[in-house]
Amino acid sequence: MAIRDDLRAAIDEAVRGAVERGDLAVPADAVRPVPTIERPAHAEHGDYATNAAMQLAPLTRQSPLAIAEILVRHLSAPPGVGATTVERPGFINWRLDPTWLAGRVNEILAAGATWGHTTGLGGQRINVEYISANPTGPLHLGNGRGGFIGDALANLLAASGATVTREYYVNDYGTQIRDFGQSVYLARTGQSGEAGYKGEYITRLAAEVPDEILGGVNPLETIGEWAWNRVLDDIRRTLASLHMAMDVYSSERALHEAGKVSAAVEQLRAAGHVFEEEGATWFRSTTFGDDKDRVLIRSNGQPTYFAADVAYLLEKFERGFDHLIYILGPDHHGAIARWKGAAAGLGHDPDAVEFIIYQHVSLAGGASMSKREGTFVTLDELVADVGPDATRFLFTLRSANQHLEFNPELARQESAENPVYYVQYAHARCSSILRQPTAMEVAEDPGDATARLVHPAEQALIGHLLRLPEVVADSAARRETHEVPRYAMEAASLFNQFYRDCRVLTDDAPLTAARLGLVRATRQVLANALALVGVSAPDTM
Repeated sequence: MAIRDDLRAAIDEAVRGAVERGDLAVPADAVRPVPTIERPAHAEHGDYATNAAMQLAPLTRQSPLAIAEILVRHLSAPPGVGATTVERPGFINWRLDPTWLAGRVNEILAAGATWGHTTGLGGQRINVEYISANPTGPLHLGNGRGGFIGDALANLLAASGATVTREYYVNDYGTQIRDFGQSVYLARTGQSGEAGYKGEYITRLAAEVPDEILGGVNPLETIGEWAWNRVLDDIRRTLASLHMAMDVYSSERALHEAGKVSAAVEQLRAAGHVFEEEGATWFRSTTFGDDKDRVLIRSNGQPTYFAADVAYLLEKFERGFDHLIYILGPDHHGAIARWKGAAAGLGHDPDAVEFIIYQHVSLAGGASMSKREGTFVTLDELVADVGPDATRFLFTLRSANQHLEFNPELARQESAENPVYYVQYAHARCSSILRQPTAMEVAEDPGDATARLVHPAEQALIGHLLRLPEVVADSAARRETHEVPRYAMEAASLFNQFYRDCRVLTDDAPLTAARLGLVRATRQVLANALALVGVSAPDTM
């Protein structure tokens, strides 16, 4: 990441110098844009580029091309830059020095498992809440998508220096839990009645209810308690099978029992954001941009789900978090304004409450998902079919704001058509090369020999390996996870090209040492990228 930061600093200094010397006429009160440093879409344009001249054009009323040429005259290129050029309509392009680039392999090897980690979010305490499915049935594909996005994002935030807490909010209070308990009770006792939840899993749960609970005092209530605890245990096991470990399970019921719901309502009242109308207690949410005010306490005296949400929001801030991230399904857009308003009403920065809304997921071939009707594909079924690695990789491969159609047939394939297999196979191939007797005789530290890595395929691969810190930093900042598996796929592709074009084990000992160093670096980067999305990096396949 250092070279990109160095280039941004160099451009910023060039702008300052050009303005001070009168070559650029930027108004004194103008806000200068932060220079954008990007990778060109086409390799022939160089390794990095900036549109700083285009950004400055509206301020200076000069053409972007003229501004770019002025900036280059004032530019002191940082170490590693081999050539600087100007391209129409005003891009400044840089090409890295091949020898300098080759030498960066040693930095990757030295960093090992921490290569890709940055410190941009250092000092921040971030809470990421995801899944939080009601314990009224098994986790299904929709729950899984939120889980994979949340878990990968938490990894990215941690790799960017933040202290991250992964949290699951257990909705163990209210009508859904009562309806669920009644459904299991009716199925267990064979009584008639309207069951809120249906399906094979309700029948299975009912059959497993212990006799002592059925024959105890108030069996309807105790069966409900037993059933949702049993489902929550199953959820924990499912998450463990997907290598998804939560740091905290928070209980909605515990918030009520500790008096935190009523305390949060009173704090809003004390701040002047609560009013009474038609026997109910309302939060004046419209003050904070919501489309209508929201009920906190119903006219029957019962708190709403939103009241508990407010208490939970406050409780998180009281635990010392700087930033709260909620990973929610597509039916939660309406919650954003009122939750942010609640944060502001409680005296916290509403921008410290962030929402990532993911879109629907479906199974190729069609499958309806309704927990109440019991017609859905569970995550357990999917993992049993295609395995945790394929599930996690393919779920994180698409942006959260796009619909995802999961293809089990593709996930089962052991071929280059399957993205996760393709990446894992590249890692296994690296390991296979390094197990060769000749490779094992070469020292793991290639030293100065890496300067020999100037073949175009070597240069392309090294350049891509150096991008991982940028990908991690950008993905964490943008709250996007899909760029990491895509990065890993490109790394695997470039490694395969290198393996095809450059013989690794040669009669030239220094060149062999250098290329083996590049193989080790590639294996490390592939493992690091896979780890960020929670996927294993096998040494054999």
